[in-house]
Amino acid sequence: MNHWLILPILMPAILGAVLVIAARHDIVLSRVFSVLSAGLLLAVALVLLAMASDGSVRVYALGNWVAPFGIVLVLDRLAALMLVLTATLGLGVLLYAINGWDERGKHFHPLFQFQLMGLNGAFLTGDFFNLFVFFEILLIASYGLMVHGGGGLRVKAGVQYVVTNLVGSSVFLIAVGMIYSVTGTLNMADLALIVPKVAAADQALLQTGAVLLLLVFAVKAALVPLHFWLPGTYANAPGPVAALFAIMTKVGLYALLRLWSLLFGADAGASAQFGGLWLILGGMATMAFGAIGMMGSQRLTHLASHAAVLSSGTLLAAAGFGQDRLTAGLLYYLPSSTLAVAALFLLADLTERWRNDGATLAPYENDDDAPFLSAELVPTAGLNLDDEEQVLVGRVIPAATAFMGLAYLMSTLVIAGLPPLSGFIGKFAMLGPLLDPQGLGTAPGTSPGPAGWTLLALMIGTGLVALMALTRSGIRHFWAASERDRPQLHVLEGLPIALLLAACVVLTVQAEGVMRFTTATARALYAPAGYVRAVLNAPPRTGPGDSARPAGKEARP
Repeated sequence: MNHWLILPILMPAILGAVLVIAARHDIVLSRVFSVLSAGLLLAVALVLLAMASDGSVRVYALGNWVAPFGIVLVLDRLAALMLVLTATLGLGVLLYAINGWDERGKHFHPLFQFQLMGLNGAFLTGDFFNLFVFFEILLIASYGLMVHGGGGLRVKAGVQYVVTNLVGSSVFLIAVGMIYSVTGTLNMADLALIVPKVAAADQALLQTGAVLLLLVFAVKAALVPLHFWLPGTYANAPGPVAALFAIMTKVGLYALLRLWSLLFGADAGASAQFGGLWLILGGMATMAFGAIGMMGSQRLTHLASHAAVLSSGTLLAAAGFGQDRLTAGLLYYLPSSTLAVAALFLLADLTERWRNDGATLAPYENDDDAPFLSAELVPTAGLNLDDEEQVLVGRVIPAATAFMGLAYLMSTLVIAGLPPLSGFIGKFAMLGPLLDPQGLGTAPGTSPGPAGWTLLALMIGTGLVALMALTRSGIRHFWAASERDRPQLHVLEGLPIALLLAACVVLTVQAEGVMRFTTATARALYAPAGYVRAVLNAPPRTGPGDSARPAGKEARP
């Protein structure tokens, strides 16, 4: 069954190559293969989630070379959760894209598959060097998707995105080199055993490398002040691409959780809890910036971009405390916020097209004029008046408008953290431990104190600000009457949005079971001994020639 671990990487890699070679000129064939692959990928992710739900850690040694010498893929609850989230989001976005977005370039489907490959590989890899490799795959694929369809604003935002991430990649290599020079390994499980034994004279070099890694992951997670690339990039990306990018910040969060729980946990000696306070302060600053950005946004795409920043900041600030109950709440909130932000990007794409009479780009965008001078800011003549210039009392709402308005309402509830949907449950699960410091859990992380109360106030305050910003925008787009024609909505455009929001409803209905899963995930995350033993003691697969291969290190406690 361990061969299942390679499938989330192998399937999109093979299909992407096949699409480039054989099917890039046949849009129908590309769509069929891509949708089938996305569906199978979701099925595989659910199987892996079921395999990991018993708490076991499964290891797949590529080339049959065991850790720490060989490349290994590692499946635990956290990795399985991220795989299911990626597959769900990928399927929804792909169904939306095949309504026309994919026709604006020959390489959309191959790039989409390589993007899924990079995401799944980043969540499964067990060493930092291959994490870097998958980051680069993500960078290449995401840039191609970013500029899909052309346009000056997209190319400009894409170049900014690439330059920022190339600088981050350079810093990543420097950080990895510094850590390797001290520890002699890049395997995460092996590092967990070596870091506590690092001599005092080498602590400065080790921690400098860790700080550089923090900066790299902070760029990925859009941590203030390293967030500057995200609003413009996401706002100008094609609608389905921006929706897929909603999970990109979660890659940085995942890397931070994995790194800090293994290398700088309670057993890390002089480096225990290193950098936690920076994450808390940076996360809270990111929350404030995201909320302010939402309040100042006029276009839905900018609003959704800052909602992604707000979500990332909330998760990072909660992760910085290193407490298992708080982490369990953020792991529940993570898929809800990601899916809701993605749905908001898709709704923004539909709304922009509706406002621009079917065009993807507004006239001012084609002319490269100021992006904030959007058509939605122009006063609407005859507001709330019927054809006879009488005050409008009531009007039948077209089905498309009703669906879009309802979907927008559900996204608002999740992002703002209001009942009864999963966003509220996730925020409440994080607020509970902050209100009850004695019930934070068993992980010896940072005590909340004033920082905990500040985070509590920010979570409530930013939720209210997000609610006001989303409500204002919703009134402008879905409530106020205008002279625009009724929106044209295809079934395959509404279905993906319904799918993403239905997943939030499932998280709400199954809240008890999901919370038990995330609680167990958080506890295992801050007690990594089982993870370390599983990786370093995993035997090679039996077969001819195995005796010639290195046997790995001795079994470790």
